[in-house]
Amino acid sequence: MNDVVIVDYGAGNTRSVQATLARLGYSSVVSADPSMICAAWYVVLPGVGSARSAMAHLRATGAAEALGQRVEERRPVLGICLGLQLALTWSAEDGGVDGLDIVPGRVVRLADERVPRLGWSLVEPWGEVYYFAHSYAAVTPDSVASAEGVVAAVARGTFLGVQFHPEKSGPAGLAFLDRCLSLA
Repeated sequence: MNDVVIVDYGAGNTRSVQATLARLGYSSVVSADPSMICAAWYVVLPGVGSARSAMAHLRATGAAEALGQRVEERRPVLGICLGLQLALTWSAEDGGVDGLDIVPGRVVRLADERVPRLGWSLVEPWGEVYYFAHSYAAVTPDSVASAEGVVAAVARGTFLGVQFHPEKSGPAGLAFLDRCLSLA
């Protein structure tokens, strides 16, 4: 299979991610089927939604185990926004939810004056501006980039997670996604 699988957890920004990948020339399918997740050339765990309902859906379909297996096998997974947060050990969202535990750490509610945090922000040290839309943020030793003091990206093994939305970040987001997939 040479498709990108966008993991379906019953919510999320699957259509916008799929449209953006198509603009870049990549074919994709939206699925929670563990065999498709395991066999895929590349997997995207998208963002937007509730941590509790997303994790319940991932567990019920077997997608949670398939995602963990992919990372153990050193096969690429990109988490976007909630997709990044789901990869962590635990989230404070929805009264507390166990995550996929692909990346050690936790997700905490932002303590900012502006929650949800919406808008464009410079990601350092990457030097690019991306679009953010979130109320929770990662706390992890695997942070590789930040924006306004908030974790913007984490990396562990073949898992890369970003708090921003590359599919909504214009040319910088397209370039980011293209780099991710071209390195697979």
